[in-house]
Amino acid sequence: MRDKIIQTLKELERKEDCRILFAAESGSRAWGFASPDSDYDIRIIYVKPEAWYWDITEKKSDTFSVMLPGDLDVSAWELRKTLQLFSTCNLALNEWLGSPIIYGAEEKFLAEMKRLRSYFFNSVRAGHHYLAMADNSWSYLNENREITLKKLFYALRCLFCAMWSDRFHSMPPTEFDKLLIPELLPVEILQLIPELKRQMAAAGINVRI
Repeated sequence: MRDKIIQTLKELERKEDCRILFAAESGSRAWGFASPDSDYDIRIIYVKPEAWYWDITEKKSDTFSVMLPGDLDVSAWELRKTLQLFSTCNLALNEWLGSPIIYGAEEKFLAEMKRLRSYFFNSVRAGHHYLAMADNSWSYLNENREITLKKLFYALRCLFCAMWSDRFHSMPPTEFDKLLIPELLPVEILQLIPELKRQMAAAGINVRI
């Protein structure tokens, strides 16, 4: 699948007349708890040809999104837009940069973005962001107080990220398993997570809260 994705990125470069600086997996596959029905959430940072930046005759799109065969959900941001969001501690972007699944990156660019990520990180903003996302996931509880394992993991990950931000004042790791440390979580939670992950990988069943 990786080879197919890399080939798709090359085709997108030609179609969109851009150069991809960075492309990575986001979402559940990057977090490490994909379910059987998970698609591929590919996130891209790109630059356009120089003439695109000098031309002021019309408003230009600085993003593109496309859903491609093979469950490839692609979303791309132009570099200038990316840097504007980066400077405000955009948590989604920060997570992309920490993804363990990289489909392509210009090494110096990625290294510099990672270096600057801590400079622009805001633990208060991160806490509000992750708690709001956790609350959204909890809203999927049904009348029997049941929720799918996938939504449960979304909520737990966001809660753990909020706790990490508050405790360590740094960007939480993108990978879920790296949040599972005794300095952050009680042993009861650490012991429960592996079995829940096994169940979710097998089938997206519901659990009662």
